[in-house]
Amino acid sequence: MPQTPIYNPNIAAYGAKSVPAFTAATLIKAAKGTLLGIQVLVAGSAPGTVNDVATLAGVASDNEVATIPNSVGAASLPAPGIPCLNGIVVTPGTGQTLAVFYI
Repeated sequence: MPQTPIYNPNIAAYGAKSVPAFTAATLIKAAKGTLLGIQVLVAGSAPGTVNDVATLAGVASDNEVATIPNSVGAASLPAPGIPCLNGIVVTPGTGQTLAVFYI
């Protein structure tokens, strides 16, 4: 019988960190990491973005890896999260308040 990894939803066991309730573009991590979750606390009037980049100044459409919907609740992400090789920058859309979880 083949062995497969077991998905453990207890991300705290893996050293996950969070950035709660922010409303402006934020450098979440300036190095390789994985975005595990996004919670939209206030929907706002426009969607936000996630970029695989190590600086706020480097945010561009060519390094965008996800769009954050402008509806309250958990944003839909792949089960293992979104791996970012350069860094993680999250930019809330107009009027959005977000919380993120990452390692």
